[in-house]
Formats: sequence, structure tokens, C-alpha cells
Amino acid sequence: MSEAIKHECGIAVIRLLKPLEYYHIKYGTWQYGQQKLYLLMEKQHNRGQEGAGIACVKLDMKPGQEYINRERAPGSQAINALFGKIEQAYSRYSLDQIRDAGWAKENLPFAGEIYMGHLRYSTTGKEGLQYIHPFLRRNNWKSRNLCLCGNFNLTNVSEVIQTLVDKGQHPRDTGDMYLMLETMGHYLDREVQKEYDQYKAKGTQNISRVIEEQLDIPAVLKRSSSIWDGGYTIAGILGHGDTFVFRDPWGIRPAFWYADDEIVVVASERPVIQTVIGVNKEDVHEIDPGKALIIKKNGRIEQAKIREPLEKRACSFERIYFSRGSDEDIYKERKMLGSLLTEPILKAVDYDIEHTVFSFIPNTAEVAYFGMMQGIDNYLINLKKSYIHQHINNLDEEKLNHILTLKARTEKVAIKDIKLRTFIAQQGGRNDLAAHVYDVTWGSLTPFEDNLVIIDDSIVRGTTLKQSIIKILDRLHPKKIVIVSSSPQVRYPDCYGIDMSRMSEFIAFKAAIELLHDTHQDKIINDAYNKAKAQQLKPKDKQTVNYVKEIYAPFTIEQISEKIAQMLTSDGITASIQLVYQTPEALRKACPNHTGDWYFTGDYPTPGGIRLVNQAFINYIEGVDKRVM
Repeated sequence: MSEAIKHECGIAVIRLLKPLEYYHIKYGTWQYGQQKLYLLMEKQHNRGQEGAGIACVKLDMKPGQEYINRERAPGSQAINALFGKIEQAYSRYSLDQIRDAGWAKENLPFAGEIYMGHLRYSTTGKEGLQYIHPFLRRNNWKSRNLCLCGNFNLTNVSEVIQTLVDKGQHPRDTGDMYLMLETMGHYLDREVQKEYDQYKAKGTQNISRVIEEQLDIPAVLKRSSSIWDGGYTIAGILGHGDTFVFRDPWGIRPAFWYADDEIVVVASERPVIQTVIGVNKEDVHEIDPGKALIIKKNGRIEQAKIREPLEKRACSFERIYFSRGSDEDIYKERKMLGSLLTEPILKAVDYDIEHTVFSFIPNTAEVAYFGMMQGIDNYLINLKKSYIHQHINNLDEEKLNHILTLKARTEKVAIKDIKLRTFIAQQGGRNDLAAHVYDVTWGSLTPFEDNLVIIDDSIVRGTTLKQSIIKILDRLHPKKIVIVSSSPQVRYPDCYGIDMSRMSEFIAFKAAIELLHDTHQDKIINDAYNKAKAQQLKPKDKQTVNYVKEIYAPFTIEQISEKIAQMLTSDGITASIQLVYQTPEALRKACPNHTGDWYFTGDYPTPGGIRLVNQAFINYIEGVDKRVM
């Protein structure tokens, strides 16, 4: 993607099923769990670069000994800062002490059996150490300590706040994670207290230990999440050692796990587990929507249904952009996205292969580019077969050589050259500087004769295209520039964890608005606004119509694409500009198991999504520039 879109977040959980001494004997160090956590987090660095946090729980510690450690750090280098701080804390002790697993567990922080890691991208605008996961709720009952992190956005924060207030609480923050922590903490307290009262009435000895063994984690999760609307994967550790990872009933946000007799691992991405643990694709499982993977203190693993699974709407942007392309299925899907664009691309260049250069915008569109070229190659194979069959009786050597040597021309035309620093955004010459974010490979096409086809994985705002990419590509003087998006037009905001919440951010929306003005259909804008405002008067669960769809209804994909091309063409551009977008139907064909395509279709899986898209439109019309919540 030529424009960075922020995404929240990445998780990593490790549960060691053997004593620390076991790993020291087998792997040469009791820090095996720490090392795996570090790798899981580094391999998911793409998912969050605004901060990171880690937590560790030690099992069966004696009273008076610390059993929970947590550390957090801001910034893109947070992972190294966190693990560097751990190593620095260890450096004050002798090597003999550090290598002793028993001594380490009793005396060193983060020497335990359960680890949690989190990588954060903020989509709420809230920054600072206090917003970096994991969050920790302390109590002097081990079973009431709760450490939580997640990948999510709630769409009904106000309802969750009101629920807590109704229960007698007074939330000190409106952040999703804080509200989830307090909600789960409330029901955890109630569950522990209920079991305490029951066992005390029976005269049970060692009540705390019995509660820890019998604690009903699914009951806590069911009560806590009953009001939640949004996409989420939540990971939690209780102070006594129970661990869980819970996924929303629509399967919007991802979670994968692996287990053997030594370790249980959970991460946001499958290939990360494959690489770090060294296992096959078939060994890594997806947590089912609405279910929780629970690892009890004794190591027993179970999956419990927390919420009734609904129609699976796994996020398609995960496949297009955020997830690591090293996943076998994702790699194939991204290639297919490129291949499915073959016909509209050929049509855009009038099937003139000989005078067209194919390339991609670095670096995330590279796999889609391979698929695009595979599609072009298949077209050429069929073209050659057809030509030879038709001219079999009068093929001379020259004609035969020409058709057999015909092939697509590929070049690395665009090169990511520099990264603008923050201070540049505050300077007057930002647009001129932005024109140098990319550079071109001079001589890669014939000026004024060749078309240039260049593929990107998505086009959201169009800002980078207009300010830099089109300008620098035009320096090569192509006859025509065809910009291809391997994803459909991004028309609607996200409210489930990706930083796209304002209608004004979307070049497709702005193009549709301009087309309505151009065609004197302004009434559609006013009608959609009035309907959205009227729907706000209904109860939130009755707000079921996405009225922003009416803005796009009068126009075809091609008409909006043509308008976008006009809007992105600055003065002085000599090449003609055309945009080719993927269709939602082709996206579903390429990614059949990830139907969460509300960005492109406006079909939100939850009531909160519909409510927030209408609110984003209302904000746009009323000139309110803020994130919808």
C-alpha cells in the first residue's frame, strides 16, 4: 500500500507445559519461553509499531514472592527495549545464578511458565504508556488478578460504560481495553466470590486452591462479552495460571494456536507460529469464532463456546494487506487477486502488449504483481495458440519468430527511496518533498510510446498517488499510466480495528460526491443525510440501514474510477491516467473464507458498524472532523 494504514494489533501467548528445568536440559536454557516470545513478537512487528508490552506469570509461587511481571515500552523499537531491559536486570547476577532455573524462577523477573506479548497500533488517537497492552488488574487473591491484551475495537463503548455505571462502578477511562478489563474484572470477582461462598459453606479446606482448580472461565467470558459489539481477539492470564484467548462471534479479528506436550502457542498469524516453532501448516489451528481457547493451570487445554457463532466475516483487509504474505494461503490469494485483473488491465491498454511495461508499487503489492503477470502470460499463451492455429498454412520464419518471442515487458519502475520524517509534515514544502518518496528507474520504458501498468494492493486516500507516485512516473513520459488496485474501491470506514474512520479519507467517496454534484443529483446527499439523522432517533439495535450506500448507487465502478483518475491528475501531467479496481465479486473469489468486506460493500456484520458508518457520514456533512466511536 502506497499509503500507510494503521492497524490494531498483534498478540502472542506462550504457555510452557513443563517445569523450567526441562527446557534448560533439552534446549540449553530455561529462557526458551522468553526467546520464543521475542521471536513471535518480532515476526509480527508489521502489526504494531507504536509500542509493545509483555507480561509473565509464574506458577505456584510461595506467599510473599512476586508472581506477575509486566513491562511496556513506547515506540517502534519497543520490542528490543523490553527484552533489553530484562537482560539488563539479569546482568547484576552471576552466570551460575542466571543459569539455575530454580533460582531464576524465585529471583528473576519474567522467569515463569506463561508469557503474553502485545504489539500496538492506535486507532483511537490515544497515546502514551498507559494505553499500551497488556493491562493489569491487581488483587491480593491470585485468582482475581487479571492481565489482558487484545486486537480489537468495540463499536458500543457508551453502552459498555453505562453497564459498568449501572453495576456501581465509575470508569476512569473510555478506552476499549480499560473497559474490557473492568468488565471482565467485575465478573471475575463475582465468580470467585460465588465459589468462595459455596466452598466455605461446605467447610472446604484450602478454598483458594480449590477455586483456582474449578474456576469457571467460560462463565466469566460469557457474562463479560454479552454486550460487546465489534471485532476482537482477547488474550488473558489470571494470576494463578489459567490462560485464555477469546475470539468474537463473527471471526473478524484473527487468532491461531499450536500445542504439543511442551508448549501452547497463540498468535495473530499462522506463519509466525510455523516459523518460530518449526511446525507444518496442518499443525496450526484457527480459534473458531465465538470460542475461547482455555489452558488451565494444570495444563489441560479446552475450547469453549462463549458466544453463539454468527456468519463468519473474517476481515478481508487482513488478507490483502496486514497479514504476512509468507502464509501459504495468503500468498495464493494475493496472487489470484492480481490474476483476476488480467482482462480489465488488457482492456485499459487496448491489448497492446508490445507497447506496455508492467510493474508494481513497492513493496506490499509485489505478490499481486506476480499474479497479474501470471495472468498476462496465460493470455499470451492463448493468443499465440490462436494465432498459430489461424495462420498455420502461411507462417513464415519472421512471423513465427515474432509471435513466439512476444512476451510481457516487466520492469521495476518505482523504487521506495526515502521516508519523510515527522517534521516535514509541519513544513510548507511538504508536497514537493513528498514527490521524492519514490524514485523511478530511468530508461525502463520508451517515452511517449509505451503504456505503464503499475499495481498497488489498495488505494484508500489517493494522497500519495497524487502528491508523488503519478508525478514521478510521469517523468518517464509514458503514453498512458494505468494504476491497478488489487482490492476494490475503499468506500466505507472501518470500526473493528483498522484506522479508517472518516468519510473524508476515502478518495472513492469524494469522487462519488463530486459526481453527484456534476450530475445535479445533490438531492441524494441531502436525503441520505436526513435518513441517517432520522435513524439515530431509533434504539441502537434498530439502526440497521447503511444510508451511505445511496451516495454510490447512481454510478458504476468504472464511472467512479474515472472520476478518481481526474481528481488524482495534477496540472502538468502529460500521460493519460486510468484506474482499474478489483471488484468485490472477484475479491470474494480470491478470498472465499474472508468475507468481511464492509470497507468495499458497506455490509457491516454488527449493528455497531452500521450505526458508526452513518455517524461518519453525518459528521462529514456537518463538518465534524473526528473519529466515530
